[in-house]
Amino acid sequence: MRVLFAGTPAVAVPALRRLVADGHEVVAALTRDDAPVGRKRVLTPSPVASAATELGLPVLKFNRIDAAAEQAIGETGADVAAIVAYGGLVPPSALAIPPRGWVNLHFSLLPRWRGAAPVQHAVIAGDDVTGAVTFQLEAGLDTGPVYGQLTQEIRPGQTSGELLESLADSGSVLLSQTIAGLEQGKLVAVPQSGEITHAPKLALEDGRVDWAQPALAIRRRINGVTPEPGAWTTWKDARVKLGPLTRQPTAAEIEQLPGHEDLAEAAPGQVVVLGGRKPRAFVGTGSHALELETVQPAGKKMMAASDWARGIGKDEVVFA
Repeated sequence: MRVLFAGTPAVAVPALRRLVADGHEVVAALTRDDAPVGRKRVLTPSPVASAATELGLPVLKFNRIDAAAEQAIGETGADVAAIVAYGGLVPPSALAIPPRGWVNLHFSLLPRWRGAAPVQHAVIAGDDVTGAVTFQLEAGLDTGPVYGQLTQEIRPGQTSGELLESLADSGSVLLSQTIAGLEQGKLVAVPQSGEITHAPKLALEDGRVDWAQPALAIRRRINGVTPEPGAWTTWKDARVKLGPLTRQPTAAEIEQLPGHEDLAEAAPGQVVVLGGRKPRAFVGTGSHALELETVQPAGKKMMAASDWARGIGKDEVVFA
């Protein structure tokens, strides 16, 4: 069965490589146009375009699936299209081109977290389990019937970037198995069932920390927006970026720190520095203090919170 692969970012590359490695006849890769990257804004092929070229596959570059793109898709002679984070809508006219339709690999347990940022929203919401599904793409937003799924536990302290990387690898196997099952005529798509939730794309403002929230909610948000769009707060009207909170000291460990009593009285956003030559920076929240792990002040590189705390000395710091 001839397969057209559609995808753009790095998270889609494992699926493309898996389809080729498993012997599927991938006839072309559909991806978005080259985009400016870095400070010099150099036009750079998408990760999928680069991988497809390395694999010796024809590459179709379209930012939107218009009449020209549909003609190119039809000329591939694909029986089915496999799509992973292409980054654009597939209109009904294009959905009808491959005889076996389009199979979407989506990184959630549909119908939970329909939309562009399912992994980020799962981490922010504090879900214990997420996963990936393959489903038949249709005109609605992630509404199509499901072919198969896998589940995965979300570990405490895990960032959305780490979780997405893991799901991209395991999901690539699911997609390959789904394509094989369709070719063998063994799969039947099942309508989605359960609570519907939505996962819209996150904006920069979604990464801003509200220190009045409980510590657990703040930790989930920081980890959920890492690496994109990134967590941040402000100090002296300048933005301070915050790295993920992958570990947090226990209450017993905090009690061993000199001056730990100050943490109990820390107001939301107030920074409390404990320790001597290697200080530790804590921030008050709506419940209990959180320890910062890495910090990026304006105009500087990301650094260990201990180095940042040493640099601020005895300055009073209150994040807003």
